[in-house]
Amino acid sequence: MKKHIPNLLTSLNLFSGCIASVMAFQGEYLWVVVFVIIAALFDFSDGFAARLLKAYSPMGKELDSLADMVSFGVAPSLTVFTFLRGHLSIITDNPLITEYLPYIAFLLAIFSALRLAKFNIDERQTESFIGLNTPANALFWISFCYGLVNTVPVISPMLIYLVLVAILVFSSLMVSEIPMFSLKIKSLKFKGNEQRYFLALFFIVLIYFLGILGIAGGILLYISLSIINSRTQPATSK
Repeated sequence: MKKHIPNLLTSLNLFSGCIASVMAFQGEYLWVVVFVIIAALFDFSDGFAARLLKAYSPMGKELDSLADMVSFGVAPSLTVFTFLRGHLSIITDNPLITEYLPYIAFLLAIFSALRLAKFNIDERQTESFIGLNTPANALFWISFCYGLVNTVPVISPMLIYLVLVAILVFSSLMVSEIPMFSLKIKSLKFKGNEQRYFLALFFIVLIYFLGILGIAGGILLYISLSIINSRTQPATSK
């Protein structure tokens, strides 16, 4: 019975991602954030449960990637798509652009799939990541879109252009060769976890002052620290 617990948790990850996708279609950005975070918690717990119960399986590995594709690939893409559909008129009245340009958001889903496929066959990525992992990418986009809609007083044309450029940048980051440290803590000791504790503290401060938008700021710091750290430590993606 215990061997099925990790797969059950992975399935709950998938279920949460499905709900997040529905919420994205409806423009309910807060609920998208809630259910993607829940999916991320299940994604963390299924691996933890598999290690604790020694219930590894090839099926579990494949199921994990499929669940992640929905929760951290499709759901954030739909969130960005919905956001662009509702705000592209700020930069143009051309019906062709406002109708079809929002589909650029699905580059995030495509590159999430490429990243997850790469992760499954890349033996270098055991202790850390190469390229931006899909949960971090998803958390950036859902919190960023929520912040733009609910925190920013006026969405300017510059912000729309920023979103379009960021889609290309983050898509590239997911399949890049940039080493990025893992957020998983194997021990509570400060030594060896300095960056993780600093990042956690920074997340708390940002969320306190900026609310949900602070999650996006924390992800940007994570990317920056990883790029800086890549020159000094060997790397090894999700």
